[in-house]
Amino acid sequence: MKAGVPIGHLPFTRRKFLKTAAGGAALFAASSLPGISLAGNPTGVKLHGLSSFGELKYPPDYSHFSFAAPDAPKGGRFAFQPSYWYYNQNTQTFNTLNSFVLRGEAPPRMEYCFDSLMAWAWDEPDAIYCALAGSVEISPDRNAYRFELRPEARFHDGSRVTAQDVAFSYRTIKEKGHPQLSIDLADLKDAVALDEATVELRFNGEQSDRAILSVAQSVPVLSKAFCEKVPLEDQVMEIPLGSGPWKVSRFSTGLFIEYERVANYWAKDLPFAKGIDHFDTLRIDFFRERQPAFEAFKKGVVRWRQEFTSKTWATEYDFPAAREKKVVRIELPGENRPSLQGWAINARRGKFADPRTREAIAAAFDFEWTNRNLFYGAYERSHSMFERSEFAARGLPSEAELELLKPFDGKVPESVFGKAVRQVETDGSGNNRASLRTATRLLREAGWQKQNGRLVDESGNPLTIEFLIRAQVFERVLAPYVENLRTIGIAAEIRLVDPSQFQARLERFDFDIVGVAASFGATPSAEGLKQFFHSDSAGRPGARNYPGIRDGAVDRLIDVIEQAGSRQALITAVKALDRVLRAQHFWIPNWYSPNHRIAMWDEFGWKEPKPDYFFPVERLWWLDREKAEALR
Repeated sequence: MKAGVPIGHLPFTRRKFLKTAAGGAALFAASSLPGISLAGNPTGVKLHGLSSFGELKYPPDYSHFSFAAPDAPKGGRFAFQPSYWYYNQNTQTFNTLNSFVLRGEAPPRMEYCFDSLMAWAWDEPDAIYCALAGSVEISPDRNAYRFELRPEARFHDGSRVTAQDVAFSYRTIKEKGHPQLSIDLADLKDAVALDEATVELRFNGEQSDRAILSVAQSVPVLSKAFCEKVPLEDQVMEIPLGSGPWKVSRFSTGLFIEYERVANYWAKDLPFAKGIDHFDTLRIDFFRERQPAFEAFKKGVVRWRQEFTSKTWATEYDFPAAREKKVVRIELPGENRPSLQGWAINARRGKFADPRTREAIAAAFDFEWTNRNLFYGAYERSHSMFERSEFAARGLPSEAELELLKPFDGKVPESVFGKAVRQVETDGSGNNRASLRTATRLLREAGWQKQNGRLVDESGNPLTIEFLIRAQVFERVLAPYVENLRTIGIAAEIRLVDPSQFQARLERFDFDIVGVAASFGATPSAEGLKQFFHSDSAGRPGARNYPGIRDGAVDRLIDVIEQAGSRQALITAVKALDRVLRAQHFWIPNWYSPNHRIAMWDEFGWKEPKPDYFFPVERLWWLDREKAEALR
C-alpha cells in the first residue's frame, strides 16, 4: 500500500503553486539588502528574503543554492508517472491545462510554467527569497508589502512582467481562483500597481505576521494581456502564457504531457535558478491503473518511478532489466515535514456527527495485522495529524500546552488533557476481538442499537459506510477493514469510481469516508492549517477540510498559531491543536514510511545530500550520458 510524501509534488496542494513553484527569478544580489528574520523584520528597508524565525541561510550575494548543481550537464528527457498513492489527487488523467480554478483536472507540474514574487529555498524550513521581485519592503504598520520587480523579467512571448500583471493576478486569483489558492488571500485587501515596476500587497490587519510567506510564493503571476483575451475562468486547453523555466510543448488530453525547458528563460543564470532544471524535456504519462503503469516502467517507456506499494517493492522487481542491473532501486530519507495520511470521516453527515461513532469506526481497523500480512512490515502506525515531526503531541501535555488548552475545559473531550490520543493497537494476529468490543461499546454509547444484526439509530436508519476510492489497488487494504465493520453491524462497502468522478465528489464533499494524504510545511502556517481544519473551510467546495470540522477550540488554536512569536511557541500551539483534533476523531490516521523508495533506469546523476524540506527530482537530477550510453 501507499505511504509517505511524493517526491517533487506537495499533497498539501491541488497542483497549486504553493512550494512547487517554478521558482521564478533570481534573488536580488545588491549588498544593500540585509537578511532579516520575519519575526524581527525592520520596516522601510529593502529586503532580499524573509523567514519566520532566525536568520536567512543565504546572504544577498550568494551564487546559488547549496543543493543546486551549476556544473551538471543539460539535455535529455525525464519520463515519469504521476503518484498513484495520491488518494486525494486525480493524477491519472487531465482535461484542462488550467491549474488555478476549481473546474476540471489539470496535469501535475503546470505550476513550473509560472513565476511568483518570491521563491522557497528547499533546504530551509520557512525561508523565501525575492524572485520576480528584486526586493520587498514592509510598511510601518506591517500591513503592506511593496515589491520592486526585476526589469529583465519576461513572459515566454518576450513581453515584460509588470506590476499591473502582478496586481491583476492577485485580484483575479482571490476572486476566481481555486479555494486552495484563494483561501490564503482572505486577508488581502488589495493589490495595487504603483507604477510599471512597483506593486503593493495590502492586508486588512487581521493577517498573521507570517502570512506573506505563503502569499508571496504561492500565487502565480499571470499575463494580464493573455487573460484579457481568454479570461482565466474560460481557459481550458489553451497553453498558458507564463514566465517560468518550463512551458507546455506537446500533450494528448488524458494520455501524456511534455514540458519543454525554456532555453532563454530570463532568470536561468541568476543565483536562485542556477544549477537546477537540467533536462530539456519533462514527460508525464498517464495510466488508469497501477499495473499498466508498472509495465510501462519495466519496458523503459517510463524511466523513473517512486514506489508506494510495499507488495510491489518486495516481490515484483524481478524482471529482466532489474536482474541485469539496468533498473536499480535506492532508498532516500524523507523530508523533515509534518505529514498526515488518513481516512477522513465526513462529519457533515449526521450519522458521523458523534465523535464516539467516529472513534468506533477507527477502532475496527487492525493496522498491525495489515502491516504484517499486506505491507511486509514496511510501515509504522500514524497517530498524529503532524506525524514525523516535532509538532506531533506525545504523552501528557506540557505546562505550556495546558495553558493554551485550559480555556476549552468542558468544551473539548476530557482526553485532550490526558495522554495524547493514540489509535487502537492489536497483537497482529487478526483476532482483534478486544478492539471490536471497544468499538461496539462506543457505538452503543452513541445511541446505535442492534436490530437483526445491523446497527440502527432511534429512527431505525441503518449505519452505513461507503469508502470512496479511485483505483483498485486500495481494495486490497480496505477489504479486511470492511469485514471488521460488518462484523459489528455496520453496513460497509467500497465504492470504486473513475478519476474524474472521484475528484468531483471529493471537491464537493460527496462521500462518507475517503483516504487523504498531505504534507504540511516544515513550519506549518495558519493559512495551511485553515485549509484542513478551520470552520471557514468546512463549507467551501474544493477546500481540504474533508471531515467538515467546525470546532471553536480548533479555530481559536489556529489563531494562536497565527500569532506565535517564536518557533517554540509555534510548536506548543500546534501540539495543542493536534491533541484536540485527535480527541475528536475526525481522521483515522494510517501509516508512514521514513524513506522514499525509488526505482529507475540507471541513467541519472544527482547531487548529495538532497534538500531537507522538498525534493523535486525532475528539477534537481540530470541525464548522465555515460550511464545512458552504457544502457544502450
